[in-house]
Amino acid sequence: MKNLEQLDLSGNNLEGSLPDCLKNLSSLKLLDVSGNQFTGNFTSGPLTNIISLEFLSLSNNHFEVPISMKPFMNHSSLKFFSSDNNRLVTEPTAFHNLIPKFQLVYFSLSNSSTSEALNLEISSFLYNQYNLRFLDLSHINFSGMFPSWLLKNNTRLEQLFLSENSFVGTLQLQVHPNLHMTILDISNNNMRGQFPKHICLMFPNLVTLRMAKNGITGCIPSCLGNISSLRDLDLSSNQLSTVKLEQFTTLTFLDLSKNNLDGQLPVSVVNSTTLNYLCLSGNKFWGQITDFPSLLKKKWAALGLSNNQFSGMLPRWFVNSTQLRTLDLSKNHFKGPIPIDFCKLDGLKYLDLSENKLFGSIPSCFNPPNITHVHLSKNRLSGPLTYGFHNSSSLVTLDLRDNNFTSTIPNWFGNLSTLNVLLLRANHFDGEFPVQLCFLEQLSILDVSQNQLSGPLPSCLGNLTFKESSKKALVYLGIVFSSRSIRKAYYETMGPPLVESIFNLDSSYLPITIEEVIEFATKSMYYSYKGKILSFMSGIDLSNNNFFGAIPPKLGNLSEVHSLNLSHNYLTGSIPATFSNLKQIESLDLSYNNLNGVIPPQLTVLNTLEVFSVAHNNLSGETPERKYQFGTFDESSYEGNPFLCGPPLRNNCSEEESPLQPMLNDEQEDDGFIDMDFFYISFVVCYIIVVMTISAVLYINPYWRHRWFYFIEDCIDTCYYFVLSSFCKFSNFRR
Repeated sequence: MKNLEQLDLSGNNLEGSLPDCLKNLSSLKLLDVSGNQFTGNFTSGPLTNIISLEFLSLSNNHFEVPISMKPFMNHSSLKFFSSDNNRLVTEPTAFHNLIPKFQLVYFSLSNSSTSEALNLEISSFLYNQYNLRFLDLSHINFSGMFPSWLLKNNTRLEQLFLSENSFVGTLQLQVHPNLHMTILDISNNNMRGQFPKHICLMFPNLVTLRMAKNGITGCIPSCLGNISSLRDLDLSSNQLSTVKLEQFTTLTFLDLSKNNLDGQLPVSVVNSTTLNYLCLSGNKFWGQITDFPSLLKKKWAALGLSNNQFSGMLPRWFVNSTQLRTLDLSKNHFKGPIPIDFCKLDGLKYLDLSENKLFGSIPSCFNPPNITHVHLSKNRLSGPLTYGFHNSSSLVTLDLRDNNFTSTIPNWFGNLSTLNVLLLRANHFDGEFPVQLCFLEQLSILDVSQNQLSGPLPSCLGNLTFKESSKKALVYLGIVFSSRSIRKAYYETMGPPLVESIFNLDSSYLPITIEEVIEFATKSMYYSYKGKILSFMSGIDLSNNNFFGAIPPKLGNLSEVHSLNLSHNYLTGSIPATFSNLKQIESLDLSYNNLNGVIPPQLTVLNTLEVFSVAHNNLSGETPERKYQFGTFDESSYEGNPFLCGPPLRNNCSEEESPLQPMLNDEQEDDGFIDMDFFYISFVVCYIIVVMTISAVLYINPYWRHRWFYFIEDCIDTCYYFVLSSFCKFSNFRR
């Protein structure tokens, strides 16, 4: 096929290296092999000989692409080159100074991996490119100074993507305006300095401007609001200090979160006919936004107003927006109940009202069918959980910590088949642990600590598998599409396409995501987990309740759990030897119970264990051998067990039996004052203390009752130990 001009093999499952016979296609102008499983390095291969190529797409394969572009230096006709999601390889410095014969119009290496990312500098051949209209070098982690020369050299540049790199310096713009620039994305770099005030003059036709996650300071120029074409503005996670929000009512997407901005939320922003994504979280905005008049047909997609100083009742001007996907009003000063109007928000996927002053119950009609993440923690919400969220079958995270919810944990929780995270810490739930929670196959983090739950621990908890899941770490809310508008450049340089390859390059999308943050107590501290760490994290916290009975040996089946806390309960019996199967455990807390027997020596095989506590129980015998991780635990891990001996405790096991041996005459004389009258008096006093205390706690609230139990338990242990010692001494004296 020596006359073949266009060959499209994209979107198949082809493997191996490109066949050598491709070099015979001497007339080939367009080659698209994207979306396959091809491998190989282009330093030598068939493509180096096809100098007639004008369009080459290698994206989404397993190629090794030289960053210097040396194999294509003689391709004088090459205009479109795409190699996203491959692997970049570096070459000797001598190759970096080669001057190519081509002048590219389109060049994309997005999401390319490299083993030398921390020291990788931008491709030097780009210094000799002057006709670029589209350039995407995002998600590569290039380093060095920001390449301002790209803007100066390529006066017809329309779209520039440099996000997710490590560029430093300031954004220095060209001297002459660029009327063609529509998209500029330099997010996620290390840029510093003042926001360029003349950016509106240099790029008067911008559609998208993204400069998020840098260190840019100063004020946001109000002239941006005068760019009639501007629709997408993301300046989040910088150090900007001044803004006039009313200037941006013509935008569709506005994200100014995590800056130092303040002021009030203008009514004009709420009533904007175009704005449907607004995020101002992490600033210092203030005022009441409850009674804003709103357009009934207004279509909000996302509202993020968290971590500000808004006050008053919860706003309701967005409740008619059935397309609202995200609502984050957390960390403000809102008060009052959750409005029943919230039941209209059927499209919600993410809801965060945590850390406010809300009270009352959750409306029973509030059941968004597609909601995935709910955060209502650290409020004053109360009452039983009746039917709120009971039809939310897509729920992944339910966080109700630090409220005043009462009654039992509803059995319908067992129907939430996709639930990954359930946090009910610090409420007033009572009754037995519902076995229905054992049916939640995807559950990985469970916290019901600091409640009044009672009864035995269900052995079915051992059936939980704690699988890794990214659903609990990242919330996908939708996609914003943007046209790359390169068809005009393609037609001007190559003519009408005979295949659809150009359409594969002509659209891009920005996924809208929220990174989840989950607070969970482990290793004796409270941690915030997010990202990949949250995907792997798993744990159970049943501490500070009234559970009693033996620890089910089946809990040893939780081989993937990282944290297990059963402390501050009334558990009895021995520590199951099956706990040696907890191969991933990092924190194991069994303290403040009534456990007895020896500590299983098999636990020393737990090589991942960092925190271990069996303090304040009735354990006896020797402590585990001080090897591996158990060689790192100090006395605090074992304290409060009078009959436990061995290092790191001060009790020497060989000396434990000495008080039971016959004493010398001088020791007998010293202890001769102990008699049976003293024994009887001690016993009666201890008995009276126990009876009177049990009667008294019936009039004390549940919190103090819990604390009294620990106090009385210590008293009984002390009296028992003192009486037993007295009896032994008296027996020896009589002998």
